[in-house]
Amino acid sequence: MSEDFRQQALDYHAYPVPGKIAVALTKPADTVEDLALAYSPGVAEPVREIAQNAENVYKYTGKGNMVAVITNGTAILGLGNLGPLASKPVMEGKSLLFKRFAGLDSIDIEVKHRTIDEFVDTVANIADTFGGINLEDIKAPDCFEIEKRLIERCSVPVFHDDQHGTAIVTAAGMLNALELQGKEISESVIVCLGAGAAAVACMELLIKSGALREKIYMLDRKGVIHTRRDDINEYKQLFANNTDKRTLEDVIEGADIFVGVSGPNLFEPEALKLMADKPIVFACSNPDPEIKPELAHAVRDDLIMGTGRSDYPNQVNNVICFPFIFRGALDVRASKINDEMKLAAVKAIRELTKEPVPAEVLKAAGVDKLEFGMEYIIPKPMDPRLLPRVAKAVAQAAIDSGVAQIEMPVGYMEDK
Repeated sequence: MSEDFRQQALDYHAYPVPGKIAVALTKPADTVEDLALAYSPGVAEPVREIAQNAENVYKYTGKGNMVAVITNGTAILGLGNLGPLASKPVMEGKSLLFKRFAGLDSIDIEVKHRTIDEFVDTVANIADTFGGINLEDIKAPDCFEIEKRLIERCSVPVFHDDQHGTAIVTAAGMLNALELQGKEISESVIVCLGAGAAAVACMELLIKSGALREKIYMLDRKGVIHTRRDDINEYKQLFANNTDKRTLEDVIEGADIFVGVSGPNLFEPEALKLMADKPIVFACSNPDPEIKPELAHAVRDDLIMGTGRSDYPNQVNNVICFPFIFRGALDVRASKINDEMKLAAVKAIRELTKEPVPAEVLKAAGVDKLEFGMEYIIPKPMDPRLLPRVAKAVAQAAIDSGVAQIEMPVGYMEDK
């Protein structure tokens, strides 16, 4: 990162006022009459209505359009465990994205705690204030247990975006890439470098999309996760392969797919050369991928590649899904975000990629042309069609799977 860009980033967050989000009023508050309605004595009337029927909270308050972005700061971006306060700019940024892309109000909450129990109790005790909970930047394996417990305890949807948002976009792009390469996911050998929250979630969703668990090789810092290791947690154990292979070079030979959610420059060109014909590489470490695209393309001309960066084609970016998943979930008051809703999002994202791209998206992307192919397997984040397509697909899946509490509004998303 250049010094100029660093200063630009600092200035962006500091001026003209500190931070990236604020509270806006949705009702007039200019006269004595306004204040009498907004607060005492008028506010007593919706209080009574909600006390009589809790569902009235959606009619008289902003709960149904509000998402809490909650963290403990134990896995901030690629920076590690820097604590709750240091995570606040990232959480404000997540709230900004909810508002910008899906019109959802959002507030960031940073929790200081000593145990998982304390964190879960804190979040569960405030969850009813919000329409949904987006967990963010929580280290593995704690994040798995935290999300599981909160889903069980909360009546609103709880979604750890580092897991499932990453998985949804990865699955959508991967299935499109496999289609272009003429391969079936059920026949593909997958190598996953990294064994944290994103890695586990990505592989689980690929399995739900048709991949075979026995054809997946996952690696952590000690190498291949295999059945004879006794140092792996229960989540890594799900991917313990019965194999004598121990290194990345061992498992990458003949592999069809490489997914990197680990660290910079960990996938050497010599290893890429060992992959099968027409390989797919998603090198998603940020800001520096496991292998740079220009280096990868110099080694293989039959490659489809994605990264987590916006300055290369095929950016695997969570913003392509998480605002719209919450939009659809909240609009039918889903009690949870289940696999059916995630897979509906995957399908909607996939299908959108194959449609003609509007001029406004081309302009925002700074290109003259985009069409489904090796350098366009995932929609651009600025594509306004993502909101209606993904939100409606998710809302319908919530209804069909029985977790929605109301029907889809008449004409839902038709004006988007």
